[in-house]
Amino acid sequence: MPVSAARRVMLSMAIFALTSSLLLGQKPAAENSTAEKPATMQTATAKLHALFEEDWQWRMDNYPTWATALGDKRGNDRWTDMSREAIELRKKHPHELLEKLKAIDSSQLSGQDLLSYELFEYELNNDIAGEKFPSELFALDQLDGPQFRLPQTAEQMPFDTVEDYENYLARLNSYPKFLDQITALLREGIETRWVQPPGPLASIPKQIGGQLKADATDSPLYKPFADFPESISAADQQRLRKLGQQAIAQQVFPAMLKFKTFVEDDYLPNGADVIGAAALPNGRAYYAYKARSSTTTDLTPQEIHEIGLSEVKRIRGEMEKVIRESGFQGTFAEFIQFLKSDPQFYYTEADDLLRGYRDIAKRVDAQLPKLFVTLPRLPYGVRAFPDYEAPNQTSARYYPGSIEAARAGYFVANTYALDSRPKYEMESLTLHEAVPGHHLQIARAQELSDLPRFRRHGHYTAFVEGWALYAESLGEEMDFYQTPYDKFGQLTFEMWRACRLVVDTGMHNMGWSRQQAITFFQENSGKSPLEVAVEIDRYIVWPGQALAYKIGELQIKKLRAKAEQELGDDFDIRQFHNAVLDNGALPLPILERVIDRWIAEQKSK
Repeated sequence: MPVSAARRVMLSMAIFALTSSLLLGQKPAAENSTAEKPATMQTATAKLHALFEEDWQWRMDNYPTWATALGDKRGNDRWTDMSREAIELRKKHPHELLEKLKAIDSSQLSGQDLLSYELFEYELNNDIAGEKFPSELFALDQLDGPQFRLPQTAEQMPFDTVEDYENYLARLNSYPKFLDQITALLREGIETRWVQPPGPLASIPKQIGGQLKADATDSPLYKPFADFPESISAADQQRLRKLGQQAIAQQVFPAMLKFKTFVEDDYLPNGADVIGAAALPNGRAYYAYKARSSTTTDLTPQEIHEIGLSEVKRIRGEMEKVIRESGFQGTFAEFIQFLKSDPQFYYTEADDLLRGYRDIAKRVDAQLPKLFVTLPRLPYGVRAFPDYEAPNQTSARYYPGSIEAARAGYFVANTYALDSRPKYEMESLTLHEAVPGHHLQIARAQELSDLPRFRRHGHYTAFVEGWALYAESLGEEMDFYQTPYDKFGQLTFEMWRACRLVVDTGMHNMGWSRQQAITFFQENSGKSPLEVAVEIDRYIVWPGQALAYKIGELQIKKLRAKAEQELGDDFDIRQFHNAVLDNGALPLPILERVIDRWIAEQKSK
């Protein structure tokens, strides 16, 4: 998503001056109203929102696939231009916006407008600070690379009119150019040594090959042409089917095969010898930037490493306690082996696994009113990863929906290697990826219609992933984790995120090998060998991203504990959750200031 994932955040002390009009827990409409503001404040507010709108329109024009995902159809016939010329032109945009933003007198702003000003400034500064690192050269990975872009985008496109199908045909026919642009960036990466290690990417040729079919009509890409709406005439259907088959067979498949050959023959043989980001040109500075950006804090990689070790020790103690309470007689390693080998903990059919997740999701839905005042309107579903993608994907992911695009959110579960998907982890995974985790938070943010769109669709990883990990801990308050095994599963996931702090910083900042990271993970997490390998390879290609989860969760739990202590019997968990979510995603230091203000307001009542 092109909206900035946050970088270093110690925003100006002006945030402390948010006026008392910012009544968290209420809708921000009154705060954005200019009806009763002085003329100077109206001018500043009008200029600010005009700038937000200018930037939003620019983003929808320049990132058409993201626009498609949000339901904006203007670029449904185009791909994001990944040429070097277009990238350099886009890099000028935050500089131009920052100059315009500084011309607005922020002292004339208050409430949500002031907060929006500060967040916008922060994101622009983050974009500019990252320009020194050519991260666009990391245009390929095994989790979210261009080999998946076409099928993922096709799922997000509307197919209601002839024009919708013409747009899809345009994307099919221009996909070779898009892959050629990606190839040019990857060649530049080889030349400058900004290149990914080959190990984690070794599965990509198979991922591509799994999408190639002898008959184009057997491809998932052909699916829209097999199911037309009744409003499209028979003649148009026949014409579009023929054009669709030709585009897939004559444009898409040859382009994929060409890209597959490049990856096999050129990119993988020239991959990085060392897995850590520190080995890149200016790599230590790059990783420190990624750590700040991911966590939205000033924590150094070494400090994060130490936090991780402390959390691993604490959670390990909790896991040992659960083992004793289960009545199991044996060591930690023996208990893990029991969990891995006993058939009672595993499904043998993929459909049964999916039904199990859907059953958990329905049970969670019924508990949500106990913990939340406001719930999102957008529904969500549960489905499986495609077969060609599943072997190298994590246990699950969430793909946001959109009311504008008439598309539900989806909790996507991995049904590959069922003996690596234990039942006792399913409750916490559902709480994280669906509700009250990602779907509830992201859909809720999208529906904050009185906030600027850059905030409704903002993605500070520490907030978004920190909230989802915090959501796992809410299971006990919703009557989940009733067996020692389910509780152990929840602790396994928490340990997983604590281990991330250790191994991510270990590999990218301290010179750890891949095997060293795997060993540490296996000794502490209880995760299956397949899951551990997939996770470690994820951290290798996404430096710093994995740091956000535990740091964010720790901050939210800290803020809740503070609110409970200061408010005592007046603490209302439903109102607290509203206060956390009512402003969309926020950098962690700003979230702390928001909650401090909310606590003060609750006391004043």
